[in-house]
Amino acid sequence: MAMTARQRARVSLYVQAGIFVVAMAALILATDWKTVTDNVFNFGKIGPMFPDIILIGLKNTLIYTFLGFIVGLSGGLLLALMKLSTFPLYRWIATGYIEFFRGIPALLVFIAFGYGVPLAFGVQWSVTVVVMVSLGMVAAAYIAETLRAGLQAVPKGQMEAARSLGMPMWRSMVTIVIPQAFRIVLPPLTNEVILLTKDSSLIYVLGLTASQYELTKFGRDGISSLGAGLTPLLVAGAFYLVVTIPLSLLARKFESRSARTKR
Repeated sequence: MAMTARQRARVSLYVQAGIFVVAMAALILATDWKTVTDNVFNFGKIGPMFPDIILIGLKNTLIYTFLGFIVGLSGGLLLALMKLSTFPLYRWIATGYIEFFRGIPALLVFIAFGYGVPLAFGVQWSVTVVVMVSLGMVAAAYIAETLRAGLQAVPKGQMEAARSLGMPMWRSMVTIVIPQAFRIVLPPLTNEVILLTKDSSLIYVLGLTASQYELTKFGRDGISSLGAGLTPLLVAGAFYLVVTIPLSLLARKFESRSARTKR
């Protein structure tokens, strides 16, 4: 007797579950748990990382992310408005900037502003300024496209209604269109903060003092100094998750709220 579609789906599910269980059992049996414990989960040796990894590493990571986002948001808004401008030169400049900074690795931007600009122009910037500018300029390119999409998603009738009431163009944009665009793009902007949090780890190329360390630097140094294998990196990764998981949940909340609003 031929099986129904529901029965075939159930058998397929059982087969997949069985394969998964067998694969996991084979992996567990094949793993050298003593080596893994000594080199990945050796938490007994990471005591010297505390409390500096929290007081310095986590704090600096949050500061670098915040400063980069502020610069990126400001630059991204300007670029988005330029790309929507009726003046062709503004559109060309914005498009060139966006394509350039989206097309090159962020690491090159850090090196350029950390070493290239000081050598070329004889200026000395603090690490905080270099991180703020580097992260901000890269983030601006991505945020600009997000904000442009948000601005275009606002119904044109909103602007037309404001203009019919006698509002000048700039005031209509600032008080009506931009606030609505920001509500639309809150989820992707939250995701951009997550990306900035991770990109702040690129600061390691600049050479840091102990007071400038961020989470990844603590993890990298811990590998050689603590003799705990990958455990320091695991701890650093856990602190990144402390920051990024709440942001991910916040982005999902914004997405759900936006979906309810559209319905």
